[in-house]
Amino acid sequence: MEKIADIIIVGGGISGVTCAQTVNELNPDVTVILITASPLIKTVVNFKQVTERIESFQVEEKNKSYLEVSCINIEVIDDVVTEIQSENHILFTENGMKMKYKKLCLCTGGRPKVISEYNPYVLGIRDTESVQEFQKRLKNAKRIVVVGNGGIATELVYEIEGCEVIWAIKDKSIANTFVDAGAAQFFLPSINKDKTKTHEPLKRHKYTITDEETANRTINGGALGPDWSLNLTMVGLKQDSHKVHIEYNVEVNKILTAAEMLSSECDKWPVYIELSNGKVYGSDVIVSATGVIPNSQQLHTDKPFDIGEDGGIKVNDKMETNIMDIYGAGDICSANWKPSKHWLQMRLWSQARQMGCYAAKSMLADLDNEEITLDFCFELFTHMTKFFNYKVILLGKFNGQNLGENQEILLRMTEGVEYIKLILQDSRLQGAILIGETDLEETFENLILNETDLTLFKDQLLNPGIDIEDFFD
Repeated sequence: MEKIADIIIVGGGISGVTCAQTVNELNPDVTVILITASPLIKTVVNFKQVTERIESFQVEEKNKSYLEVSCINIEVIDDVVTEIQSENHILFTENGMKMKYKKLCLCTGGRPKVISEYNPYVLGIRDTESVQEFQKRLKNAKRIVVVGNGGIATELVYEIEGCEVIWAIKDKSIANTFVDAGAAQFFLPSINKDKTKTHEPLKRHKYTITDEETANRTINGGALGPDWSLNLTMVGLKQDSHKVHIEYNVEVNKILTAAEMLSSECDKWPVYIELSNGKVYGSDVIVSATGVIPNSQQLHTDKPFDIGEDGGIKVNDKMETNIMDIYGAGDICSANWKPSKHWLQMRLWSQARQMGCYAAKSMLADLDNEEITLDFCFELFTHMTKFFNYKVILLGKFNGQNLGENQEILLRMTEGVEYIKLILQDSRLQGAILIGETDLEETFENLILNETDLTLFKDQLLNPGIDIEDFFD
Protein backbone atom coordinates (compact mmCIF):
# COMPACT_ATOMS: atom_id res chain seq x y z
CA MET A 1 0.00 0.00 0.00
CA GLU A 2 1.35 3.44 -0.90
CA LYS A 3 0.62 6.78 0.75
CA ILE A 4 1.72 10.35 0.02
CA ALA A 5 1.91 13.30 2.42
CA ASP A 6 3.53 16.73 2.51
CA ILE A 7 4.97 15.99 5.96
CA ILE A 8 5.52 12.65 7.66
CA ILE A 9 6.29 12.63 11.39
CA VAL A 10 7.66 9.51 13.06
CA GLY A 11 6.86 9.22 16.76
CA GLY A 12 3.73 9.53 18.90
CA GLY A 13 5.36 11.14 21.91
CA ILE A 14 5.22 14.77 23.01
CA SER A 15 7.53 16.14 20.30
CA GLY A 16 5.88 14.23 17.44
CA VAL A 17 2.29 15.00 18.40
CA THR A 18 3.13 18.66 19.11
CA CYS A 19 4.80 18.86 15.70
CA ALA A 20 1.72 17.46 13.94
CA GLN A 21 -0.69 19.70 15.84
CA THR A 22 1.42 22.79 15.12
CA VAL A 23 1.44 22.04 11.38
CA ASN A 24 -2.32 21.66 11.46
CA GLU A 25 -2.77 24.89 13.38
CA LEU A 26 -0.50 26.97 11.13
CA ASN A 27 -1.51 25.49 7.77
CA PRO A 28 -4.42 23.03 7.73
CA ASP A 29 -3.97 22.55 3.98
CA VAL A 30 -0.69 20.70 4.49
CA THR A 31 -1.22 16.93 4.66
CA VAL A 32 0.42 15.10 7.56
CA ILE A 33 0.96 11.44 8.39
CA LEU A 34 1.96 10.64 11.96
CA ILE A 35 3.48 7.17 12.42
CA THR A 36 3.33 5.89 15.99
CA ALA A 37 4.72 2.63 17.34
CA SER A 38 2.03 2.56 20.02
CA PRO A 39 -1.77 2.86 19.69
CA LEU A 40 -1.57 5.55 22.36
CA ILE A 41 -0.22 9.04 21.73
CA LYS A 42 0.89 11.73 24.16
CA THR A 43 -0.96 15.06 24.00
CA VAL A 44 -0.31 18.29 25.89
CA VAL A 45 -3.25 19.44 28.03
CA ASN A 46 -3.87 22.21 30.59
CA PHE A 47 -1.19 24.33 28.96
CA LYS A 48 -0.38 27.53 30.84
CA GLN A 49 2.09 30.27 29.99
CA VAL A 50 3.52 30.96 33.45
CA THR A 51 5.89 33.69 32.22
CA GLU A 52 6.97 34.70 28.74
CA ARG A 53 9.21 31.63 28.53
CA ILE A 54 8.17 29.29 31.34
CA GLU A 55 5.44 26.82 30.43
CA SER A 56 3.34 24.57 32.59
CA PHE A 57 1.37 21.66 31.14
CA GLN A 58 0.27 18.11 31.70
CA VAL A 59 0.43 15.19 29.33
CA GLU A 60 -2.61 13.06 28.61
CA GLU A 61 -2.65 9.76 26.81
CA LYS A 62 -5.24 9.49 24.07
CA ASN A 63 -6.13 6.91 21.50
CA LYS A 64 -4.42 7.52 18.15
CA SER A 65 -7.79 8.43 16.60
CA TYR A 66 -7.90 11.62 18.69
CA LEU A 67 -5.64 13.50 16.28
CA GLU A 68 -7.60 12.43 13.22
CA VAL A 69 -10.84 13.64 14.76
CA SER A 70 -9.48 16.98 15.98
CA CYS A 71 -7.16 17.68 13.01
CA ILE A 72 -8.66 16.80 9.64
CA ASN A 73 -5.35 17.00 7.74
CA ILE A 74 -3.60 14.42 9.98
CA GLU A 75 -3.66 10.69 9.41
CA VAL A 76 -2.31 8.54 12.24
CA ILE A 77 -0.87 5.12 11.46
CA ASP A 78 0.14 2.57 14.09
CA ASP A 79 3.28 1.11 12.54
CA VAL A 80 7.09 1.06 12.73
CA VAL A 81 9.43 2.57 10.14
CA THR A 82 11.92 -0.01 8.88
CA GLU A 83 13.77 1.90 6.12
CA ILE A 84 14.22 5.44 4.85
CA GLN A 85 15.31 6.10 1.26
CA SER A 86 16.18 9.78 1.48
CA GLU A 87 17.19 10.14 -2.18
CA ASN A 88 13.66 9.27 -3.26
CA HIS A 89 11.92 10.74 -0.20
CA ILE A 90 10.35 7.36 0.57
CA LEU A 91 10.06 5.31 3.73
CA PHE A 92 8.88 1.76 4.34
CA THR A 93 7.13 0.30 7.37
CA GLU A 94 6.93 -2.99 9.22
CA ASN A 95 3.43 -3.63 7.89
CA GLY A 96 4.54 -3.31 4.28
CA MET A 97 3.49 0.28 3.65
CA LYS A 98 5.38 2.62 1.31
CA MET A 99 5.12 6.35 2.02
CA LYS A 100 6.38 9.35 0.07
CA TYR A 101 7.10 12.65 1.77
CA LYS A 102 8.28 16.19 1.04
CA LYS A 103 9.51 16.70 4.60
CA LEU A 104 10.20 14.08 7.24
CA CYS A 105 10.54 14.75 10.98
CA LEU A 106 11.99 12.10 13.29
CA CYS A 107 10.58 12.25 16.81
CA THR A 108 11.25 8.71 17.99
CA GLY A 109 12.67 9.78 21.34
CA GLY A 110 14.96 7.66 23.44
CA ARG A 111 15.03 4.38 25.29
CA PRO A 112 16.05 3.74 28.89
CA LYS A 113 19.63 2.99 29.82
CA VAL A 114 18.96 -0.30 31.56
CA ILE A 115 21.73 -1.62 33.82
CA SER A 116 20.91 -5.22 32.82
CA GLU A 117 19.01 -5.65 29.57
CA TYR A 118 17.85 -9.24 29.95
CA ASN A 119 17.36 -9.74 33.68
CA PRO A 120 13.63 -10.27 34.39
CA TYR A 121 13.96 -8.57 37.79
CA VAL A 122 15.44 -5.36 36.34
CA LEU A 123 12.90 -2.89 35.00
CA GLY A 124 13.51 0.33 33.07
CA ILE A 125 10.95 3.11 33.56
CA ARG A 126 10.33 5.21 30.49
CA ASP A 127 6.80 4.87 29.08
CA THR A 128 3.28 3.94 30.17
CA GLU A 129 3.77 0.25 29.54
CA SER A 130 6.81 0.06 31.81
CA VAL A 131 5.01 1.99 34.57
CA GLN A 132 2.09 -0.46 34.42
CA GLU A 133 4.51 -3.37 34.71
CA PHE A 134 6.20 -1.69 37.69
CA GLN A 135 2.85 -1.26 39.46
CA LYS A 136 2.17 -5.00 39.08
CA ARG A 137 5.56 -5.87 40.54
CA LEU A 138 5.26 -3.38 43.39
CA LYS A 139 2.03 -4.84 44.76
CA ASN A 140 3.90 -7.91 46.04
CA ALA A 141 7.18 -6.19 46.92
CA LYS A 142 8.66 -5.72 50.37
CA ARG A 143 11.82 -4.03 49.09
CA ILE A 144 12.91 -2.48 45.82
CA VAL A 145 16.16 -0.93 44.67
CA VAL A 146 16.07 2.25 42.57
CA VAL A 147 19.24 3.01 40.61
CA GLY A 148 19.53 6.52 39.16
CA ASN A 149 19.37 10.14 40.22
CA GLY A 150 17.32 11.91 37.56
CA GLY A 151 13.73 13.09 37.48
CA ILE A 152 12.00 9.71 37.20
CA ALA A 153 14.09 8.17 40.00
CA THR A 154 13.46 11.15 42.27
CA GLU A 155 9.70 11.05 41.71
CA LEU A 156 9.55 7.28 42.15
CA VAL A 157 11.36 7.32 45.48
CA TYR A 158 8.96 9.94 46.83
CA GLU A 159 5.75 8.35 45.54
CA ILE A 160 6.37 4.72 46.54
CA GLU A 161 4.69 3.62 49.78
CA GLY A 162 4.24 0.32 51.56
CA CYS A 163 7.73 -0.81 50.64
CA GLU A 164 11.34 -0.37 51.69
CA VAL A 165 13.33 1.53 49.06
CA ILE A 166 17.10 1.39 48.58
CA TRP A 167 18.10 4.37 46.45
CA ALA A 168 21.51 3.92 44.82
CA ILE A 169 22.99 7.07 43.28
CA LYS A 170 26.40 7.82 41.79
CA ASP A 171 26.50 11.37 43.17
CA LYS A 172 27.07 13.02 46.53
CA SER A 173 23.53 14.38 46.68
CA ILE A 174 20.04 13.47 45.48
CA ALA A 175 18.40 14.88 42.33
CA ASN A 176 21.86 15.94 41.16
CA THR A 177 20.74 16.15 37.50
CA PHE A 178 18.59 19.14 38.40
CA VAL A 179 19.61 20.73 41.69
CA ASP A 180 22.68 21.40 43.77
CA ALA A 181 23.70 19.86 47.09
CA GLY A 182 22.03 22.65 49.05
CA ALA A 183 18.67 22.00 47.43
CA ALA A 184 19.17 18.28 48.02
CA GLN A 185 19.54 18.98 51.74
CA PHE A 186 16.34 21.03 51.57
CA PHE A 187 14.51 18.01 50.08
CA LEU A 188 15.93 15.33 52.42
CA PRO A 189 13.40 15.75 55.27
CA SER A 190 10.61 14.96 52.79
CA ILE A 191 11.93 11.55 51.81
CA ASN A 192 10.83 9.55 54.85
CA LYS A 193 8.13 11.92 56.07
CA ASP A 194 4.59 10.56 56.23
CA LYS A 195 2.57 12.24 53.56
CA THR A 196 -0.94 12.62 52.29
CA LYS A 197 -1.34 13.43 48.65
CA THR A 198 -2.81 16.84 48.00
CA HIS A 199 -3.02 16.45 44.23
CA GLU A 200 -6.37 17.35 42.76
CA PRO A 201 -7.75 14.52 40.67
CA LEU A 202 -6.99 14.86 36.98
CA LYS A 203 -9.94 14.52 34.66
CA ARG A 204 -8.56 12.47 31.84
CA HIS A 205 -9.28 9.53 29.62
CA LYS A 206 -7.37 6.39 30.46
CA TYR A 207 -6.48 3.76 27.92
CA THR A 208 -4.85 0.40 28.36
CA ILE A 209 -2.89 -1.55 25.81
CA THR A 210 -3.68 -5.17 25.18
CA ASP A 211 -1.05 -7.90 25.02
CA GLU A 212 -1.89 -8.34 21.36
CA GLU A 213 -1.21 -4.70 20.62
CA THR A 214 2.18 -4.75 22.33
CA ALA A 215 3.29 -8.17 21.12
CA ASN A 216 6.62 -8.20 19.29
CA ARG A 217 7.09 -4.45 19.75
CA THR A 218 10.77 -3.58 20.01
CA ILE A 219 10.26 0.18 20.19
CA ASN A 220 9.24 2.05 23.32
CA GLY A 221 6.10 4.13 23.55
CA GLY A 222 6.21 7.88 24.08
CA ALA A 223 8.13 9.20 27.09
CA LEU A 224 6.32 9.93 30.33
CA GLY A 225 5.05 13.44 30.78
CA PRO A 226 5.42 15.91 33.66
CA ASP A 227 2.58 14.50 35.76
CA TRP A 228 3.11 10.80 35.09
CA SER A 229 3.08 9.78 38.78
CA LEU A 230 -0.08 11.63 39.77
CA ASN A 231 -3.02 9.45 40.80
CA LEU A 232 -1.02 6.26 40.28
CA THR A 233 -1.18 3.64 43.01
CA MET A 234 2.39 2.90 44.07
CA VAL A 235 1.94 0.79 47.17
CA GLY A 236 3.94 -2.29 48.09
CA LEU A 237 3.13 -5.27 50.28
CA LYS A 238 3.70 -3.45 53.61
CA GLN A 239 0.70 -1.14 53.47
CA ASP A 240 1.71 1.13 56.37
CA SER A 241 5.46 1.23 55.71
CA HIS A 242 7.51 3.95 54.03
CA LYS A 243 11.26 3.82 54.40
CA VAL A 244 13.98 5.07 52.06
CA HIS A 245 17.69 4.40 52.51
CA ILE A 246 20.14 6.23 50.24
CA GLU A 247 23.50 4.86 49.12
CA TYR A 248 25.63 7.77 47.85
CA ASN A 249 28.61 7.69 45.47
CA VAL A 250 27.97 4.16 44.25
CA GLU A 251 27.64 2.31 40.98
CA VAL A 252 26.35 -1.18 40.27
CA ASN A 253 29.02 -3.88 40.30
CA LYS A 254 26.88 -6.98 39.80
CA ILE A 255 23.35 -8.22 39.72
CA LEU A 256 23.09 -11.67 41.27
CA THR A 257 20.43 -14.36 41.30
CA ALA A 258 19.11 -16.03 44.44
CA ALA A 259 21.01 -19.19 43.48
CA GLU A 260 24.29 -17.24 43.42
CA MET A 261 23.61 -16.02 46.97
CA LEU A 262 22.77 -19.39 48.55
CA SER A 263 26.06 -19.56 50.42
CA SER A 264 25.38 -16.27 52.20
CA GLU A 265 23.34 -15.66 55.32
CA CYS A 266 21.09 -13.18 53.53
CA ASP A 267 17.34 -13.63 53.45
CA LYS A 268 16.21 -15.14 50.20
CA TRP A 269 15.22 -12.51 47.63
CA PRO A 270 14.55 -13.02 43.92
CA VAL A 271 17.47 -10.77 42.95
CA TYR A 272 20.49 -9.17 44.61
CA ILE A 273 22.51 -6.10 43.70
CA GLU A 274 26.15 -5.56 44.61
CA LEU A 275 27.22 -1.93 44.79
CA SER A 276 30.69 -0.49 44.30
CA ASN A 277 30.99 0.18 48.05
CA GLY A 278 30.79 -3.58 48.65
CA LYS A 279 27.26 -3.62 50.03
CA VAL A 280 24.78 -6.21 48.76
CA TYR A 281 21.02 -5.76 48.89
CA GLY A 282 18.33 -8.32 48.19
CA SER A 283 15.26 -7.01 46.40
CA ASP A 284 11.98 -7.99 44.79
CA VAL A 285 12.67 -5.76 41.80
CA ILE A 286 15.41 -3.38 40.66
CA VAL A 287 14.34 -0.18 38.90
CA SER A 288 16.86 1.18 36.42
CA ALA A 289 16.31 4.92 35.98
CA THR A 290 19.72 6.06 34.75
CA GLY A 291 18.72 8.21 31.80
CA VAL A 292 17.93 7.63 28.15
CA ILE A 293 19.74 6.76 24.94
CA PRO A 294 18.51 8.50 21.75
CA ASN A 295 16.85 6.07 19.33
CA SER A 296 19.13 7.16 16.48
CA GLN A 297 20.59 3.71 15.88
CA GLN A 298 17.19 2.12 15.23
CA LEU A 299 16.74 4.01 11.95
CA HIS A 300 17.90 2.41 8.72
CA THR A 301 18.71 4.99 6.05
CA ASP A 302 20.50 5.05 2.72
CA LYS A 303 22.76 7.80 4.09
CA PRO A 304 24.28 7.99 7.58
CA PHE A 305 23.18 10.67 9.99
CA ASP A 306 25.70 12.88 11.75
CA ILE A 307 25.62 11.66 15.34
CA GLY A 308 26.57 13.78 18.35
CA GLU A 309 28.71 12.68 21.29
CA ASP A 310 25.56 11.94 23.29
CA GLY A 311 24.25 9.59 20.60
CA GLY A 312 21.63 11.97 19.23
CA ILE A 313 21.19 12.97 15.59
CA LYS A 314 22.73 16.40 15.07
CA VAL A 315 20.28 19.11 14.02
CA ASN A 316 21.00 22.69 13.03
CA ASP A 317 19.16 25.84 14.15
CA LYS A 318 16.25 24.91 11.85
CA MET A 319 16.02 21.40 13.32
CA GLU A 320 17.41 19.98 10.04
CA THR A 321 19.62 16.89 10.04
CA ASN A 322 22.52 16.49 7.61
CA ILE A 323 20.17 14.61 5.23
CA MET A 324 18.11 16.90 3.04
CA ASP A 325 14.45 17.33 4.04
CA ILE A 326 14.81 15.22 7.18
CA TYR A 327 14.33 17.01 10.51
CA GLY A 328 14.57 15.89 14.13
CA ALA A 329 12.93 16.94 17.39
CA GLY A 330 12.89 15.80 21.00
CA ASP A 331 15.09 13.22 22.67
CA ILE A 332 16.41 11.76 19.42
CA CYS A 333 18.28 14.91 18.40
CA SER A 334 21.35 16.80 19.56
CA ALA A 335 21.36 20.58 19.16
CA ASN A 336 24.26 21.34 16.81
CA TRP A 337 24.16 25.11 16.71
CA LYS A 338 25.90 27.76 18.79
CA PRO A 339 23.48 28.09 21.69
CA SER A 340 22.40 31.26 23.39
CA LYS A 341 24.55 32.01 26.43
CA HIS A 342 21.58 31.21 28.69
CA TRP A 343 20.32 28.02 27.00
CA LEU A 344 21.38 24.39 27.18
CA GLN A 345 19.87 21.15 25.93
CA MET A 346 18.41 18.64 28.37
CA ARG A 347 16.23 15.71 27.33
CA LEU A 348 13.08 16.88 29.07
CA TRP A 349 9.42 16.86 28.09
CA SER A 350 9.42 20.68 28.14
CA GLN A 351 12.11 20.83 25.46
CA ALA A 352 10.46 18.02 23.50
CA ARG A 353 7.35 20.17 23.16
CA GLN A 354 9.35 23.24 22.17
CA MET A 355 11.43 21.36 19.60
CA GLY A 356 8.37 19.69 18.06
CA CYS A 357 6.65 23.04 17.67
CA TYR A 358 9.72 24.71 16.16
CA ALA A 359 10.39 21.79 13.76
CA ALA A 360 6.85 22.22 12.43
CA LYS A 361 7.43 25.93 11.82
CA SER A 362 10.74 25.20 10.09
CA MET A 363 9.27 22.59 7.75
CA LEU A 364 6.36 24.83 6.80
CA ALA A 365 8.70 27.76 6.18
CA ASP A 366 10.84 25.62 3.87
CA LEU A 367 7.79 24.36 1.98
CA ASP A 368 6.82 28.00 1.38
CA ASN A 369 10.40 29.07 0.59
CA GLU A 370 10.42 31.42 3.57
CA GLU A 371 13.21 32.21 6.00
CA ILE A 372 12.85 31.44 9.68
CA THR A 373 14.84 32.56 12.70
CA LEU A 374 15.57 30.52 15.81
CA ASP A 375 12.56 30.50 18.11
CA PHE A 376 12.78 32.71 21.20
CA CYS A 377 12.23 29.68 23.47
CA PHE A 378 15.88 28.79 22.77
CA GLU A 379 17.12 32.07 24.24
CA LEU A 380 16.73 30.92 27.83
CA PHE A 381 16.66 27.47 29.40
CA THR A 382 13.54 27.07 31.51
CA HIS A 383 12.01 24.04 33.16
CA MET A 384 9.15 23.72 35.60
CA THR A 385 8.52 20.50 37.50
CA LYS A 386 7.68 19.18 40.97
CA PHE A 387 9.89 17.21 43.36
CA PHE A 388 8.77 15.99 46.79
CA ASN A 389 5.57 17.99 46.27
CA TYR A 390 7.48 21.28 45.90
CA LYS A 391 7.28 23.41 42.78
CA VAL A 392 10.71 23.56 41.12
CA ILE A 393 11.72 26.11 38.49
CA LEU A 394 15.11 26.12 36.77
CA LEU A 395 16.33 29.13 34.80
CA GLY A 396 19.36 29.66 32.57
CA LYS A 397 22.64 28.14 33.73
CA PHE A 398 20.93 27.03 36.94
CA ASN A 399 23.93 25.02 38.14
CA GLY A 400 26.58 27.32 36.69
CA GLN A 401 27.08 25.07 33.65
CA ASN A 402 30.17 26.11 31.67
CA LEU A 403 30.34 29.53 33.29
CA GLY A 404 33.94 29.11 34.39
CA GLU A 405 35.38 31.28 37.13
CA ASN A 406 34.15 34.40 38.90
CA GLN A 407 30.78 32.92 39.81
CA GLU A 408 28.93 34.43 42.73
CA ILE A 409 26.19 32.51 44.50
CA LEU A 410 23.34 34.01 46.50
CA LEU A 411 21.16 31.74 48.67
CA ARG A 412 17.98 32.00 50.65
CA MET A 413 16.36 29.06 52.38
CA THR A 414 13.40 28.74 54.69
CA GLU A 415 13.23 25.15 55.93
CA GLY A 416 10.20 23.34 54.60
CA VAL A 417 9.06 26.40 52.63
CA GLU A 418 11.48 27.60 49.97
CA TYR A 419 14.99 27.34 48.55
CA ILE A 420 16.34 30.01 46.22
CA LYS A 421 19.74 29.97 44.57
CA LEU A 422 20.99 32.67 42.21
CA ILE A 423 24.18 32.43 40.15
CA LEU A 424 25.82 35.68 39.08
CA GLN A 425 28.88 36.36 36.99
CA ASP A 426 30.31 39.83 36.58
CA SER A 427 27.32 41.09 38.59
CA ARG A 428 24.82 39.75 36.04
CA LEU A 429 22.34 37.00 36.78
CA GLN A 430 23.11 33.83 34.82
CA GLY A 431 20.85 31.20 36.39
CA ALA A 432 18.47 30.38 39.20
CA ILE A 433 16.93 27.48 41.12
CA LEU A 434 13.57 28.30 42.68
CA ILE A 435 11.93 25.73 44.96
CA GLY A 436 8.58 26.43 46.58
CA GLU A 437 6.02 29.14 45.93
CA THR A 438 8.53 31.96 45.52
CA ASP A 439 6.68 33.94 42.82
CA LEU A 440 10.05 35.25 41.65
CA GLU A 441 10.38 33.40 38.35
CA GLU A 442 9.27 36.24 36.09
CA THR A 443 11.53 38.77 37.77
CA PHE A 444 14.61 36.56 37.54
CA GLU A 445 13.77 35.51 33.98
CA ASN A 446 13.78 39.16 32.93
CA LEU A 447 16.98 39.93 34.84
CA ILE A 448 18.77 37.09 33.04
CA LEU A 449 17.51 38.02 29.58
CA ASN A 450 18.08 41.76 30.01
CA GLU A 451 21.59 41.12 31.40
CA THR A 452 20.92 43.75 34.04
CA ASP A 453 23.97 45.00 35.95
CA LEU A 454 23.15 44.10 39.55
CA THR A 455 26.24 45.60 41.19
CA LEU A 456 24.19 48.02 43.26
CA PHE A 457 21.41 45.56 44.09
CA LYS A 458 23.13 42.24 44.84
CA ASP A 459 22.85 42.58 48.61
CA GLN A 460 19.10 43.13 48.36
CA LEU A 461 18.14 40.57 45.70
CA LEU A 462 17.12 37.94 48.22
CA ASN A 463 16.15 40.22 51.07
CA PRO A 464 12.74 38.88 52.17
CA GLY A 465 11.78 42.34 53.38
CA ILE A 466 12.00 43.84 49.88
CA ASP A 467 9.52 43.21 47.08
CA ILE A 468 12.04 42.52 44.31
CA GLU A 469 9.28 42.06 41.73
CA ASP A 470 8.03 45.62 42.21
CA PHE A 471 11.56 46.96 42.52
CA PHE A 472 12.50 45.84 38.98
CA ASP A 473 9.08 46.40 37.44
